Amino acid sequence: MQRHPALANADDSVLVVVDPQEKLVRMIHNREEVVENMVRLVKLSAIFSLPVVLTEHYPQGLGYSVEEIKGALPEYNPIVKRIFSCFGVPEFEEALVATGRRRLVVTGIETHICVSQTVMDALQRGYRVHVVADATGTRKRQDHQVALERLRQAGAQVTTSEAFIYEVTCRADGEEFKRVLDLVK
Repeated sequence: MQRHPALANADDSVLVVVDPQEKLVRMIHNREEVVENMVRLVKLSAIFSLPVVLTEHYPQGLGYSVEEIKGALPEYNPIVKRIFSCFGVPEFEEALVATGRRRLVVTGIETHICVSQTVMDALQRGYRVHVVADATGTRKRQDHQVALERLRQAGAQVTTSEAFIYEVTCRADGEEFKRVLDLVK
């Protein structure tokens, strides 16, 4: 079945989890929902074999990824950075290229800083980008809303975790669907 190119799919997607670190998470608006949705997407990645690329911004000062994220990952191997755009670190782009995939599903903190700059740089490089609105966060609600609108205008698909989950799942039958139901209940 031919699908609209704006719809996500399991074959071409990479989950990017930007800086879900202890000190950052503590400060963001709606933090419980944001972390819960990032974890749901990490678990979805295991079901559909989506590669996951995790970053941490200056962990010596901001702490490491929150335990909920670490516990959901099959392997904890963050790319450490001190620049806002993940593309400022060669290891990040190398990790993406190694997957052979061209669609990034971006989650993380903060929407208007590291997430936005990473998404803009990804669009510039020709990636299709989905920003998961309820799996990204900021300290101030307005920064989050303005950043999402700006990213939409730049060409990113702004979506929700549940919409993304059902796009990737695509069907309401089979073993994968049964496992997905546990994520959306």
